[in-house]
Amino acid sequence: MEHIHWYPGHIAKAEKKLKEQVNIVDVVIEVLDARIPDSSAYPDIKKLLRDKPRLILLNKSDLADNEQTAKWTKLIKEKNNCFVLPTSAGDNKDLSKILNKVTELGQPKIIALVKKGLLPRAVRVMVVGMPNVGKSSIINKLIKKSKTKTGAKAGVTREQQWVRINPKIDLLDTPGIIPLKQEDQKKAYKLAFVDSIGENAYDVEAVAAEFLNTIKEVYPDLIKTYYKLDEEETIENIALKRNWIVQGGKPDTKRCAQNILNDFRTGRLGKLTLDKYE
Repeated sequence: MEHIHWYPGHIAKAEKKLKEQVNIVDVVIEVLDARIPDSSAYPDIKKLLRDKPRLILLNKSDLADNEQTAKWTKLIKEKNNCFVLPTSAGDNKDLSKILNKVTELGQPKIIALVKKGLLPRAVRVMVVGMPNVGKSSIINKLIKKSKTKTGAKAGVTREQQWVRINPKIDLLDTPGIIPLKQEDQKKAYKLAFVDSIGENAYDVEAVAAEFLNTIKEVYPDLIKTYYKLDEEETIENIALKRNWIVQGGKPDTKRCAQNILNDFRTGRLGKLTLDKYE
């Protein structure tokens, strides 16, 4: 397995910025990728968020295995002692449930302010998560087109922009990027599968090959069925089956590798979950 590289300097910078953002909110919405609910969870999340009330969203659940999502939802809820909700950025059916939960989680903070003699205010919330788990899409879902930016808040860094969701909720309109710090290479590869890691950090053919190995473990017959293979499930064989050939009659493995990953990322291979909950 080829090693996926991390950049410690970027991690430290991202952690510092995230901590600054967390300081100014009352509630945190953490976004995970429902296809890799364990691998897209940050190991030190409690350290970063401290004691902030947290709502966990399993985003892209429309691309994930429904049965696995139900099991992971229950497990993550029990493990973290917080509310967990499968969601999809393009579906607004659960919007009121999300907003009601944010209001509920933020009430203790508002009550504490009132006890100090301050006026009640809207709950301040932010969205955090690993790269490309859909944070910006979730923010857009919460904001919708009818909402307006409210600018800086008293006592809050002026660089931060807020959006009034409703009279009870203000949303920080920039996502909190949880830095990519992952020493587990199996999880690192799964982050690459869902495009959570920039392609400059890995070799696309190595990642596609590992993806095929991972799929064989969790959905044994899927690749052969989808690509109509009689041979072993390899990038070379899939390229030959699709007639992706380069000079000399050799299989175009780079093109094929990218297409295999795209077939997964766009849901063409089906609703799949790569973190298997037994």
